[in-house]
Amino acid sequence: MGYDYALVHVKYTIPLAGLLTFISYPLFTRLDVVRTLFIVTIAFTATIPWDSYLIRTGIWTYPPNAVLGPTLYDIPIEELFFFVIQTYITAQLYIILNKPVLHAQYLNSPATLPQWIKTAKPLGQLALFSSVVLGAWLIAKEGEGTYLGLILVWACSFALLTWTITAQFLLALPLACTALPILLPTIYLWVVDEMALGRGTWAIESGTKLELKLFGSLEIEEATFFLVTNMLIVFGVAAFDKAVAVCDAFPDKFDKPADALSMSLLRARVFPSSQYDMERILGIRQAVTRLARKSRSFHLASSVFPGRLRIDLTLLYSYCRLADDLVDDAETPDEAASWISKLDRHLSLLYKDPDATSAPLAAKYAAENFPESALSALDLLPSSLIPREPLAELLKGFEMDLSFSKDTFPITDPEDLELYAARVASTVGQACLELVFRHCQHNLPDYMQAYLRNTARQMGLALQFVNIARDIAVDAKIGRVYLPTSWLKEEGLTPKDVLANPNSEGAGRVRRRILAKAFDHYGEARDSMKWIPSEARGPMVVAVESYMEIGRVLMRNDGAAADGSGRATVPKSRRIWVAWSTLMAA
Repeated sequence: MGYDYALVHVKYTIPLAGLLTFISYPLFTRLDVVRTLFIVTIAFTATIPWDSYLIRTGIWTYPPNAVLGPTLYDIPIEELFFFVIQTYITAQLYIILNKPVLHAQYLNSPATLPQWIKTAKPLGQLALFSSVVLGAWLIAKEGEGTYLGLILVWACSFALLTWTITAQFLLALPLACTALPILLPTIYLWVVDEMALGRGTWAIESGTKLELKLFGSLEIEEATFFLVTNMLIVFGVAAFDKAVAVCDAFPDKFDKPADALSMSLLRARVFPSSQYDMERILGIRQAVTRLARKSRSFHLASSVFPGRLRIDLTLLYSYCRLADDLVDDAETPDEAASWISKLDRHLSLLYKDPDATSAPLAAKYAAENFPESALSALDLLPSSLIPREPLAELLKGFEMDLSFSKDTFPITDPEDLELYAARVASTVGQACLELVFRHCQHNLPDYMQAYLRNTARQMGLALQFVNIARDIAVDAKIGRVYLPTSWLKEEGLTPKDVLANPNSEGAGRVRRRILAKAFDHYGEARDSMKWIPSEARGPMVVAVESYMEIGRVLMRNDGAAADGSGRATVPKSRRIWVAWSTLMAA
């Protein structure tokens, strides 16, 4: 009896697993629990027969003074724990690195699959099949290649299966989502294994190994083992995630979302890619790109929403941003007014009837009156889940923007400021909450839902005031001043003075007044967010806090962060910290 192997876990694997658990804890969902249990169970049951064979045939040995003693099928309890802890570590790292990624956008049908993926998949199959054949030859040959052969036959057979069913999805994902969760744990375990082999905690029988070292005491077989097993873990979790992505991307095909853990998830696993609605997938891609480009704070916050709600919120943002861009990018006021009229007509057609018959009418109108780049945002607006009123009110906010001219500034007093913010931001907050009500399980009575709608509208005011305070210089470049004229007058300024010098001390004092109002609204609404359905509560708070952090930075720096770029006033590391700490406290 000894403690050497147990101490390897105490010193190296358990602390790392604990750190990853601490990091992922506020992000962890019920679906993540199932992901982890799924891959740990498969890894544990698949490894036991193989490892037991290695020990019974004397290829792999453990000195009696290095292990505690209890075994299962001759496998020491420490080794059994290693199956679990390695899988857990790699799975947690995969989950953490994949949180920012909306997997649905990486689905492809055979017709849309990039050529390089079409080429890489069979090459990968060939490489894995060849590895199995090589392993079988080494086993049959016996001698020094036996252990490596057993690794290749066992691991590459499973890898070939998962690669065959998941390669198109795996290859489409960013490398940070797949390569890093393979390589980082592998390198870490190489170092741990090198130290353990050097101390004699476990050993490979001479005559069954190639006697090649990757570095130090690390046998090439052990290095290969950790690499291929971490590949298996990532391949397995990715196979699970592909089913999740399919289930969440196509609500018309699967009645329940992936996180309901219903038969829909199993059906999604075998749903043929030839039946994917690629117009929807391409629209989701465009929406994600638009969100990432236009709002880093909300893009980060979107990472922690559950699947279908995340998709619909992204599509809602894409619609609102598209509408805003059509109006802002118009070359003349008449063109901008025309876009508002067309958007209003599109909404009228979309909400004409309570059933789906109105959607084709709206799609036909959009195709005839909007640029092709706008069609996906218009067609994929989740209108069946959102009432028309907040979207129609949003267009009225755009009409207020048209009131700006060389000599006209419509924000004359604080009441105008409140009205404008209510139209362009409170409306979006309410629309987001409507999606939460439709996607999340709750038993909120009607009066409580109405109360939360008012809360969402008030929080929308807070966020828009922060936006206005941040973008004074940016707005001045396009001839707009959202600072109330009456407040400017108190500072001895006019809107034209702000256009000429948006960073003046007087404008800075008005900025601080707007930020003060923002935090007043925030303070009144923040506590009420505790009544939001639990699945969306944390993510909604993250969205709010990520944006309000911009206001805090502006308050601390007296507006210095609003240097004209109008963006990135909060470093990415700070935004991540705010999101994580907010979820931890939620």
